[in-house]
Amino acid sequence: MHTLIRPARFFALSLVTATLLAACGGGDDDERTPASLTLSKIGGFTHESGEASAEITAFDPLSKRLFVVNGALGTVDVLDLKDPTSPKLISSIAASSLGSNLGAVNSVAVHQGIVALAVEASPKQGNGIVAWVRASDLAVLGTDTVGALPDMVTFSPDGKHLLVANEGEPSSYNQPDSVDPEGSVSLIAVSGLSPTATSLTRTVTQLGFTAFNGQMDSLRAAGVRIFGPGATVAQDLEPEYITVSADSRTAYVTLQENNAVAVVDIASKSITAIKPLGTKNHSLPGMGMDVSDEDGGSNTNSGTPVIKIAPVPTKGLYLPDAIASYQVAGTTYLITANEGDAREYDGFEEEVRIRAHCDQGLDPTVFTNAEQLILDSNLGRLRVTAAPNGNVTGKNAAGQCTELYTYGARSFTVWDAASVTPVFDSGDAFEQATVALPNASFNASNSNNDLDGRSTSKGPEPEGVAIGKIGNKTFAFIGLERVGGVMVYDVSTPSAPVYVTYLNTREGVAGDRGPEGLAFVPAADSPNGKPLLIVGNETSGTTAVLQLNLTY
Repeated sequence: MHTLIRPARFFALSLVTATLLAACGGGDDDERTPASLTLSKIGGFTHESGEASAEITAFDPLSKRLFVVNGALGTVDVLDLKDPTSPKLISSIAASSLGSNLGAVNSVAVHQGIVALAVEASPKQGNGIVAWVRASDLAVLGTDTVGALPDMVTFSPDGKHLLVANEGEPSSYNQPDSVDPEGSVSLIAVSGLSPTATSLTRTVTQLGFTAFNGQMDSLRAAGVRIFGPGATVAQDLEPEYITVSADSRTAYVTLQENNAVAVVDIASKSITAIKPLGTKNHSLPGMGMDVSDEDGGSNTNSGTPVIKIAPVPTKGLYLPDAIASYQVAGTTYLITANEGDAREYDGFEEEVRIRAHCDQGLDPTVFTNAEQLILDSNLGRLRVTAAPNGNVTGKNAAGQCTELYTYGARSFTVWDAASVTPVFDSGDAFEQATVALPNASFNASNSNNDLDGRSTSKGPEPEGVAIGKIGNKTFAFIGLERVGGVMVYDVSTPSAPVYVTYLNTREGVAGDRGPEGLAFVPAADSPNGKPLLIVGNETSGTTAVLQLNLTY
């Protein structure tokens, strides 16, 4: 298991509400290399169904339509984006119109005027479907059966394949009616994509993990978390998100709860490897975090909230949600948004606060000042896993805690794709950047504006990531699910990304909150000739249209 030691770089925070800066119009904004950029919100849409009604977004440049997953209704809202300053609702696609025994639409992707929708079954432990829809008139061109709980869909860059992450979540554990389907990846070869297509040629191949069932011990020893009670490897692995390399040959699939990435060879239609992500050493300078909402006192269990970002003796499980990929000098790199996620089901819940988990205390041979460290003003309130991996407990024979594993890394990480080893981590930069926001309290959640509200559990919680190439530079856009807003980094040098800007358009408990799905629209495809970032904000049920204002 590797531990990243490179400290993060962070450049001074600036909340951006700038107006449009002078720049060349049209496709020139994709061809010239900017010195920098800012973000400004130029438009938005409030979905009437409220919370959870704006999640994953996908834009079709041919019809100028925006497709937004509406989790509240289990549908997809279709917006007219010809005028990005004033999106308008055209229609909605209901899961019930796509077949019987279907639940929610979970994801959407667009290529060459054709929309692919991931739709779960009802109950969701059954096999779901992918529905194919013509963007221009919403005609349904067919459906394909995929795995259990299709949670994310994406096209390969060449448009020849659609890949589906089938999460395969259990209904519960250790219950008489528990059902735990296998996680899988659906690889769909598709041809005939065009905005006027009346039919598509499709071949579905299901890629499962049963071949790894006999490797449970070696996978665990390598650091892949396999810990669901009674689960096989194939049942325990839960594909979350997929990115495909620029040459359309290799896919990388986050296995979020398992703290790993699966590698898919598209030509051979096979899963070739499962790569553990290891842990982040939060005790190193620049890798710390604020871990308590009672840290206003000294060695107490009754403190008050205060901002205190510092190194702490814990190991961070990356547990990424979204993943993106890009190339530099012929080498592929991955970027993960390290959200963190705990399993919470009837019959099994892994998340627990340190003071409750370590009820026999911390091992004083491992932790300095163990008796004080476990108090709520220090580490006591922080949420950790009681099930790090298999039979590993992180405790000694006396029941004292020897290791503490937290959820997510409160950061984004750049990985070398060939080895899936980290080359950069943003450390504590997200928390440092959000210390003094004028519109939200530090580590507030997306449903309140309480100071330190998320300090004990995943902090800003980066969830979504999108990549945009402009000229010779590549930019990463990372959505912070809890405190809100989008961080922008220049990742053109993978080992040394540079902070560019940050925009947060919430206002306390109002405004855009809970960014989930991010979609980059290059200037050449944009309705107004400027590069855009579309953000689905789950908590507020709003879709925001952000413009990238480039300076040269």
